[in-house]
Amino acid sequence: MNRQKVFDYVKTAYGTEPDYPWFDTNAVLRHQASRKWYGLVMEVGRGKLGLPGEGVVEILNVKCDPMLAGALRAQEGFHPAYHMNKEKWLTIRLDGSVPDAEIEKLIDLSYELTQPFRRRV
Repeated sequence: MNRQKVFDYVKTAYGTEPDYPWFDTNAVLRHQASRKWYGLVMEVGRGKLGLPGEGVVEILNVKCDPMLAGALRAQEGFHPAYHMNKEKWLTIRLDGSVPDAEIEKLIDLSYELTQPFRRRV
């Protein structure tokens, strides 16, 4: 999956358009009602993720259950969240190392975990 496929998926699933608050290539995915982030697409230096080589890699940060995030970080394509709470967020490389279907499930989970709070009556 790449950046455009992520954007296409969230547009279809949630009606989300990427938001560019820093006026660069970094894009935030927000709930329409609450404006809470459920995803962040960025380019980061390979070294910042502990990867060999020069250049940058595209990533997606998603909110994730801490137990699941811990297990996923042991797999190829997953890292502790770059520039976010490492317990509650997870970084996914968008370089083909993680299957599209798995990324879509994690986007769905992040969307669910960041939904606006609803009071019970």
